[in-house]
Amino acid sequence: MKKLFFLPLLAITMAVSGQQYELPGQQFEQSKLNSDNFTKLKVNIGADFALQYQSLENVGSPIVSLNGVPTQTGFMPIGSGVNLPAANMTINADIAPGMQVVLTTYLASRHHNDTWVKDGYLLIDNLPFIKSDLLSEIMKYVTIKAGDMEINYGDAHLRRSDNGNVIRNAFTENYIMEAFMTAPAAEVMFRNNGWIGMLGVTGGSMDPSLVGFKNNAFVPYNMGQHLAVYGKFGFDKQLNKDFRLRFTVSPYLAAKNPQGGSLYNSDRAGARYYSILVPAQIVTGTAPNQVLAMNSTGTDITTNQSLGHWGPGSTYQDNSLMLNLFAKYKRAELFSTFETAHGTNVMNGPTFTYNQFAVEGLYHLGDREQYYLGARYDEVTNQLSQSVNRIQVAAGWYLTKNIVLKAEYVNQKYNVPTYTANAGFKGVMVESGISF
Repeated sequence: MKKLFFLPLLAITMAVSGQQYELPGQQFEQSKLNSDNFTKLKVNIGADFALQYQSLENVGSPIVSLNGVPTQTGFMPIGSGVNLPAANMTINADIAPGMQVVLTTYLASRHHNDTWVKDGYLLIDNLPFIKSDLLSEIMKYVTIKAGDMEINYGDAHLRRSDNGNVIRNAFTENYIMEAFMTAPAAEVMFRNNGWIGMLGVTGGSMDPSLVGFKNNAFVPYNMGQHLAVYGKFGFDKQLNKDFRLRFTVSPYLAAKNPQGGSLYNSDRAGARYYSILVPAQIVTGTAPNQVLAMNSTGTDITTNQSLGHWGPGSTYQDNSLMLNLFAKYKRAELFSTFETAHGTNVMNGPTFTYNQFAVEGLYHLGDREQYYLGARYDEVTNQLSQSVNRIQVAAGWYLTKNIVLKAEYVNQKYNVPTYTANAGFKGVMVESGISF
């Protein structure tokens, strides 16, 4: 009976035909705006919707200290079903020749069920308010971007799921160590004949503030004294009709940030695997009279939104480097990431080092390459020889350029002292997404 159900779907699938198009995951930075196309102020409204079916199970147990004795508490059991849907809204306006304003809003997300603004920025590909032949020639190759925005560090963030916007990601979840941040920033990018060069500066914190309160004293925050600089340098070109190659190197340098650097602590939408790795019991009281109590708040998906991710977290000093390779030959596609992060979490604190290696391969099928099969391996290690690794195997279908349906099997394992050996989670995810 189940096979009969899929026969009409297969027939519809075989009937779909048309010209091959560049899929969202194969797009990186936005192409330069064509100033000649501007006629008047024009406002466009877009939206993203994502819906998931989750069937995952936890493996192993957390380990806590109970009156000085290592004790296993077990993970909270989870069922199978549909997760809370996520949605975004984007408003962009062409306000002048080669100038665009963009505002992205999370309408609903795992971490914040209410509506709130993700980012907003001004994109400048032309300077119509300055009459200069020299500047006009320079701006043929230069893009300026400024605002409170998602910074362009590395290439991985350009292929990630962003709350309701999941159409760029062939898999359900992003990387274990996520370099993603929205913060006050400004960027200047040069592009010519495939060569890419970009420099940026940012305040480095997703929640900028002018003053804090620590150790019973007010602490003024002067952004100019703790700016982070970052960049991207590389090459991206369709070398012939069958082969495209892109390689980039992206440094991020933050000498100090007393407010807390957010490069690895800024995904306020939340991880894509819900309610995994939540302890079933928590320690209450003080030693030697500690006891275990049921973790009743663990069922709230807004309190455990980052579980499944692993990395430095909030940082005081952060020197990171990401290398990305993208290659597409005919129907085969490869994307790999090597990333290292070195710094401290607090002033004069111990140093951390995290290294991440991830590689994914996709093979496209169909006359428009609208179907794909893929696999990804991701591993993160730190200076303490702790590690987390994940295997994802996926299949997907772009019904159109704006609609995707994907399914994956995932198996994530931990080698950390707070979990039993090979603890983690595994199972199946099905996700659909619409973006326009």
